[in-house]
Amino acid sequence: MIFLIYNNSYPSGGRMVNLSSSIGNDQQLRSAIDPRPTLITAASHFYQLGWMVGTAGNLSAKQPDGSFWITASGCHKGQLGSKDFIRIAADGRVVEKPSPESRPSAETSIHQSIYSLFPDAKACYHVHTIEANLVSGFTKEDTLPLPPLEMLKGFGVREENPQITVPVFVNHLDVSRISSEICDRFQAAPPSVNVLLIRNHGITVWASSTERAQIYLELADYIFRYMVAARQIELSTTSIKN
Repeated sequence: MIFLIYNNSYPSGGRMVNLSSSIGNDQQLRSAIDPRPTLITAASHFYQLGWMVGTAGNLSAKQPDGSFWITASGCHKGQLGSKDFIRIAADGRVVEKPSPESRPSAETSIHQSIYSLFPDAKACYHVHTIEANLVSGFTKEDTLPLPPLEMLKGFGVREENPQITVPVFVNHLDVSRISSEICDRFQAAPPSVNVLLIRNHGITVWASSTERAQIYLELADYIFRYMVAARQIELSTTSIKN
């Protein structure tokens, strides 16, 4: 419902003010000041989808000073609270944490690299979906070709029959190696869409807002589910022919 109020303090005799727009702006402002409530809601949603089961995955959002809030290690993503986050400085230092025992997420260095590489990024989401892991095995190369689906427009791709690939990285036990390889590759050649895969591990997206990051995850998941379904049809057809 949209509420309008009449303000007669203007020389023109008054104007109509869209209150719902003002409320929306206030919510965005609060999210920018403290993004943790938004991250908690997103994590709960992703947990329900099976993307952040147990303690898997991590979400972060950048602050105006360049620091970022990120989910702490070992926290159940379906039951997060405001104390389940750690604030990290742009150089990787821990700025704020709820208790001495709290540890940053294992993939914190990946988030740090993304924010360093892409100054416009305000959110970075990393989740573990079944389809993302499956499609990461569809290629032995370091990039995964995507089908030219309409959903690519959601990433800003405006081409007919686009030839888009997603970078694929080795799932090193030492996560700092992954983040280092991300920096090296993206500095040499930025990706065409804000998505990367870590083979047999998960998907990471980044965006100019937490809302946009969630949209990117949903788009990527749709594309990956399509690819898995298409592969199943292809295998079934081959089996029938044989």
